[in-house]
Amino acid sequence: MRNLVPFRDVNVHASASHYAFTSPSSPSSQTLVVERPSGDLRLNDGALLGTKRVSSIAGILGIIKLRLDKYIIVITKAQPMGRLKGHMVYKVISTEFLPLRERALHDPDEDTFLDLLKTLLKTGPMFFSYSFDLTNSFQRQAQSDPSQPLWRRADDRFFWNKFIQTEIIDLANGGGSGSGLRGGPQPGADPFILPVMFGMMRITTTRIKSTPLNFTLITRRSRHRAGTRYLTRGIDDQGHVANFNETEQIVILNEGARSLGGFAAGDGMQNGKIGGNDTSETQVMSYVQTRGSVPVYWAEVNTLHYVPNLQVRGVESAADAARLHFGEQINLYGDNYLVNLVNQRGREDKVKKAYEQMVRMLISAPEEASQADHATDEKIHLLEPSQRKQKYDRLHYVYFDFHNETKGLKWHRAELLLDQLKDGLIRGQYFRGLDMPADAQGRLEVRNKQTAVVRTNCMDCLDRTNVVQSMLGRWTLTRQLIDIGVLKPGESADDDLSFKDLFRNIWADNADVVSKTYSGTGALKTDFTRTGERTRAGAAQDLNSSLTRYVKNNFGDGPRQDAFDLFLGTYLPSPVGTNFVFVDRRPVLIQAIPYVLAACMFFVMVAGLTRTRPETTIWPLRVFAILCMATASWCAHFVWTHGMLYVNWPKLNTPRWATEGFQESMGRAFNDPLVGIFMAGHERGLSNSRLGHLEEGKKRIQ
Repeated sequence: MRNLVPFRDVNVHASASHYAFTSPSSPSSQTLVVERPSGDLRLNDGALLGTKRVSSIAGILGIIKLRLDKYIIVITKAQPMGRLKGHMVYKVISTEFLPLRERALHDPDEDTFLDLLKTLLKTGPMFFSYSFDLTNSFQRQAQSDPSQPLWRRADDRFFWNKFIQTEIIDLANGGGSGSGLRGGPQPGADPFILPVMFGMMRITTTRIKSTPLNFTLITRRSRHRAGTRYLTRGIDDQGHVANFNETEQIVILNEGARSLGGFAAGDGMQNGKIGGNDTSETQVMSYVQTRGSVPVYWAEVNTLHYVPNLQVRGVESAADAARLHFGEQINLYGDNYLVNLVNQRGREDKVKKAYEQMVRMLISAPEEASQADHATDEKIHLLEPSQRKQKYDRLHYVYFDFHNETKGLKWHRAELLLDQLKDGLIRGQYFRGLDMPADAQGRLEVRNKQTAVVRTNCMDCLDRTNVVQSMLGRWTLTRQLIDIGVLKPGESADDDLSFKDLFRNIWADNADVVSKTYSGTGALKTDFTRTGERTRAGAAQDLNSSLTRYVKNNFGDGPRQDAFDLFLGTYLPSPVGTNFVFVDRRPVLIQAIPYVLAACMFFVMVAGLTRTRPETTIWPLRVFAILCMATASWCAHFVWTHGMLYVNWPKLNTPRWATEGFQESMGRAFNDPLVGIFMAGHERGLSNSRLGHLEEGKKRIQ
């Protein structure tokens, strides 16, 4: 019988010639064999002789080829996170790399590649289930074909380890490395393919008004255009936007209800539009929201200044990419309510105007309306199509001046946006399905579908976006519970204080996870998300987080971006070409200036703290201290004015604008009246050779 779900238990057997993977609970299943050192894959009927069992693993994360060797990445430890509709969900806790070469080769680049991957896997929140598709919302699952293996049903956007599963997928499809086509699909490989989701998962059993329920929040991060805060902005040519996340809020009633007494629908649900005669069947309600960067070509360029340089390219150049993006969003979610929260004044206004220009280009005969108040001339700005002639007329643009409306800790004014969206939220509905007890595959009988989505963004799609998404989630949850009779009209989910605290903390945890994976720190404004109030202590914490972001975004995001590019396959290491990809090729003098600055500051501090006796001659010390202060001032000025030379850029796929800015800064350094003297011996053309490693990455779009 064909296995449609991944093996729950896998044993690893090793020999000098191969690795073999078997499932002890399925002794009749085929064995996956990975030849050493070639990495060729094949399936074998029954166990192989001459191998010894090394360990038991939770699953195969994938196979990756680096510069000198291939590695099988296996999940050695997984933590249960709870059950979702009876299916256990796990978090990846630890992994191990199994090299194909029996004798390890030491190479600086190879070692750095491995360190990058191990750090990503250690810090990146990844989740999986052996029997439940975490990459798809409940609504999409209800429309999928349960006769297909789990990995074939997975949403390509959120199948995070798809690139490193490529070789096993090719084997399952009938192809493979080293021996060409294998004469047709190999279904025996299907159970070795374990889809993993990257994001946030929280499953909680709770009660509202004495009604037991399962409350779950899932955020799925797209593997397309994945990266860090200032290194991935806007849209790419394939229509993928930076920091795209889908968040699904799930309520399950009567899960295991018959042992708990269950919940029977009230009159409001039995006689209302939602549906009737559901008694105490397990029912699932879910509501999906999305977030993603403004879909135009734009970037923020780090220069060591606190506020990066903002660059926005011509909107017309991004029109085709935006059509690809919104075409996919409309096909997946229906009508899109585009909530834009960037500032309408200052530097962010460029991004706002570019977004609005893009929407005007996409929709037919746009109609615009604005609302003003005492705080701002444009509190809300709407862009709607006057008629529906084509696909993109399902876009509805809503601008809300978040900062002006909520400044002075007046966060309750964010509900002005909710008032504007209510009609669309009501029309867009939410998903609701009931268990079909007679269905062996556990499918849901669909009673209601969500036909629209709110797509929210600010500059980072983090802090302001988190506040708005939690507000919409709370409003929708109240509506769902009223529809099924748990709450009466006029009541709110917040009336139950214990659930209110739980809800807020789960959404705040979600904000922190999404923020850490993109910006390197927890989210800002989570004091409001957790308590419903903006506090001065929360503002102080936000200041600390903002400063930490500054340091990490300038000096730590380069390696993090390299890790994403390596894991997701947007950079393919080559065994030939320039070695030492990660070596610092800047002139030694440029590298030395920060160290000279630190040494001078140290000597000035020592001179200031050193006690001297009255008879001691101190003028040499003072002269030395003054000289150090002057040198430190010059070094600090040089670093500040040539900041792009000191940002820790990614080495694998450096953005074009970063390469251009780096070269421009290097040219100015050559022209510096002091530094230029010592760098005169270096040819100016070497600035390009120093960036040779920036051009090495091969792109692969999955």
